[in-house]
Amino acid sequence: MTKLASKQTAWFRFLAIALLVLGIVLRFVNLDRKVYWHDETYTSLRIAGYTKEEFVRQVFNGRVIDVEQLKQYQRPNSEKGLVDTVRGLAIDEPQHPPLYYVTARLWVQTFGNSVAAIRSLSALISLLVFPCVYWLCLELFESPLVGWVAIALLSVSPFHVLYAQEARPYSLWTVTTLLSSAALLRALRLPTRLNWGIYAATLALSFYSFLFSGLVAIAHGIYVAAIEGFRFTHRAIAYILAAIAGLLAFFPWLFILVSNLYSVDDATNWTARRMALFALIKIWLGNLSRLFFDINLDSDAPLLLILIPTSIAFVLILYSLYFVYRKAPKQTWLFIFILIGVNALALTLPDLILGGRRSSIGRYLIPCYLGLQLAISYLFAKKVRYQQSDKVFLSNFSTQTLWQVVLVAVIYCGLVSNVFIAQADTWWIKKNSHNHPQAARIINRSPRPLLVSSDHNFNVGEILAFSYLLDPKTKLQLVTEPNIQDTNCST
Repeated sequence: MTKLASKQTAWFRFLAIALLVLGIVLRFVNLDRKVYWHDETYTSLRIAGYTKEEFVRQVFNGRVIDVEQLKQYQRPNSEKGLVDTVRGLAIDEPQHPPLYYVTARLWVQTFGNSVAAIRSLSALISLLVFPCVYWLCLELFESPLVGWVAIALLSVSPFHVLYAQEARPYSLWTVTTLLSSAALLRALRLPTRLNWGIYAATLALSFYSFLFSGLVAIAHGIYVAAIEGFRFTHRAIAYILAAIAGLLAFFPWLFILVSNLYSVDDATNWTARRMALFALIKIWLGNLSRLFFDINLDSDAPLLLILIPTSIAFVLILYSLYFVYRKAPKQTWLFIFILIGVNALALTLPDLILGGRRSSIGRYLIPCYLGLQLAISYLFAKKVRYQQSDKVFLSNFSTQTLWQVVLVAVIYCGLVSNVFIAQADTWWIKKNSHNHPQAARIINRSPRPLLVSSDHNFNVGEILAFSYLLDPKTKLQLVTEPNIQDTNCST
């Protein structure tokens, strides 16, 4: 390595560390500012140990109650313990394994149940992404520089910052996906019993983090089979044994999941609702651009403002995949392509064949997005690094400068996005609760507001989300759907 290349690597390491520090700050700034939305209130309901049926029976009975009475179902109490947290998940949402929720229960009991306190757990977990992605890059690319580039990109990625501030298990799933992938590659490189045991443990940890870890495990299996030539080699057999061990560790919850499939169907049937193909494609491209740039544009924004970042992100992603395929070793690009493909195809094909919107939900595609960001990190690491060449020095220098500008532009877009995100009281990620802050301000201006609602559809979670924004003077009258009566209210 030349002195210039060495200085350049050291300079970029310094830049990556600076962005890492900034990324840590971004994950903790204004944690309680954005609306505590529908899904997050269900996290708190689980932490408190209540099932949805218990909550509806005790609250949606037509009596007029105040906001504080509603909030008691959002915090732990002496009547409900850790067992009730697990029981609530098993009954209502068995598709959500208990690791995050049990940890959140213990966290809230220790640090309080404020919005900032509970979200701080996800933010803290998200910091483990950085050592995990660095380790994965060392195993995959054998390059510390690629690891530093990946750290820089993930530090300011608006997508990852947003999910780091959610009281949901997605930052944990991101960590365990990276961790199990790195552990697999190490076990393949150094096939000792200890390393395969570590892989089995990280795989079990991933299973207990999020159910779609099964897709990651399938991708790992396909990768091992491919690099072993679809033969039962020693490494292939070791992988099979480790995967079985990880699955056996997950078996208690898998049994609960299979026993309560009706609850899974009831909780997830909305993902099977048909969506027009054009709308799906628009969301796919929009989600890709949010890995780098996100100022909360909606469908009413000028078309050009939507197309420019989306087109640039799409071209950058396509070129990075082409570059990895052409320049990286086969074992490297094969791992990235399989990680991306299994996750993406498992969600996209059912939508295209059967109808649905599974592939439009960005959080379900975290392994796919991580694979894309690994490819982009490799692209930038190779393009921005100085390479000595007597014949084409000027050409190399100008190309290198161009890619440095592109990298700086990508980082700048992420930083600008996060400035907007930090100052907002809501964002697209809040879905059904997106307009709650504006509605709550209207309700709170009334002298004696009474909010009337039923348990229809998503109303249960939305009412809980509203409770975090309403003044204590607000009264609520909640009823089950067939029992709605005419009620005078001043909202």
